[in-house]
Amino acid sequence: FEELLKFPAGLFGIAYNIDEDEIGAILLGEDSLLNAGDEVERTGRVMDIPVDNSLIGRVINPLGEPMDGKSIVPFKQRLPIERPAHAIMDRDTVSIPLQTGLKVIDALIPIGRGQRELILGDRQTGKTAIAIDTILNQHDKNVLCVYCAIGQRASSIAKVIANLQEKGAMEYTIVVTTEGNNAPGLKYIAPYAATSIAEYFMEQGRDVLIVYDDLTHHARAYRELSLLLRRPPGREAFPGDIFYIHSRLLERSTHLSDKLKGGSLTALPIIETEAQNISAYIPTNLISITDGQIYLSPKLFELGILPAVDVGKSVSRVGGKAQLPAYRSITGNLKLDYSQFEELESFSRFGTRMDDATNKIIERGKRIRMCLKQQELQPMSVPEQIAILLALTSGLFDAVPIDKMKEAQAELKKMNDEFPAEMLKSLVSEKELSSADRETILKMARNILELFQEKPNADHNDNNK
Repeated sequence: FEELLKFPAGLFGIAYNIDEDEIGAILLGEDSLLNAGDEVERTGRVMDIPVDNSLIGRVINPLGEPMDGKSIVPFKQRLPIERPAHAIMDRDTVSIPLQTGLKVIDALIPIGRGQRELILGDRQTGKTAIAIDTILNQHDKNVLCVYCAIGQRASSIAKVIANLQEKGAMEYTIVVTTEGNNAPGLKYIAPYAATSIAEYFMEQGRDVLIVYDDLTHHARAYRELSLLLRRPPGREAFPGDIFYIHSRLLERSTHLSDKLKGGSLTALPIIETEAQNISAYIPTNLISITDGQIYLSPKLFELGILPAVDVGKSVSRVGGKAQLPAYRSITGNLKLDYSQFEELESFSRFGTRMDDATNKIIERGKRIRMCLKQQELQPMSVPEQIAILLALTSGLFDAVPIDKMKEAQAELKKMNDEFPAEMLKSLVSEKELSSADRETILKMARNILELFQEKPNADHNDNNK
């Protein structure tokens, strides 16, 4: 069972169904190269993948073959693509943050190293953009990244690789790719092969981030294979073990204990929903397997609020404990304030008369929304985020007009260069934000934001005298 089989013309397959009088095999290539009566050989080993430091910066397929036009990847070791997850006693708690460079995630839905955080939303809502921004933000964090494209369009994969190369991220990234026109067998093994590569580096004591883009295509490829192998279908024609194929994949992501060198594997699986239905079969399966989810709303996307993260439906179940103390002391009530604003904003659309307190909440909420907006491929450092979020929660943006918010934030980002070296170090440490540092940041922010605040009209003041 699951032994690698060798077919003519350099094709491989995996023995998957073993019956009394026949063997059902998953083919890892084009079936057009096969003819009835061709000889099949046993290899005596299971499906495995070459693993080596030379993989870093390369684009390969799930068989380890180069897809970037370069030479064959040299390797000293192969690992099976299906490996048992580490035992409970080999694991440690999630305690170190994985900074995504996105304010809305790092402040409100923090991710820890060793966590599994699902990214889900309808097609074309920016799911891959969040994952790529997270990879770009690891350039000086000593985190190795693995991007696994499952059944994506070739143009989409090419765009992702071009962005990674342009920003210098391929220096610490491995891309495992299968295209939409590849055999379903290749799509099925892709995430397992990518995870074995990531585990190789994790077991060396390194922190690794893996992105599965996306597991909807993976589930469909497995459904296709199961139906062809005549396995009994279940709900939505998926086979009965569809939950297990994803749970055994994602359980391999963890933070190892110090006796096993303390490496970590953080997973960002991506799922595509249909018509905002997050209670469909595959999304609910993955929500129950992962440690939280980031939900992207098409409504917010259409309004130009990017990243289109729906804060109300998004949650991080273990990342809060790993969040840097500097964030915790600033963003305590931010999620609540933003949720209140969203609820009141829907009422205000009916033309209801609002009292001053309600208007104040709505005005503050609009500024929170503007502060959480961010350009694609422009991740922000921790000190830059802290400066903007502290100014926001302290009410310094309240007097800044909405149309000047973008410029005001850009000026606050520049303020980061004037921070003392000791303060920059303490912001990313395990220490709480000290009152002295808080006052220093607020004083600098006040001076900058005064330039953007609306000045009272002089004529209007004279008329009142």
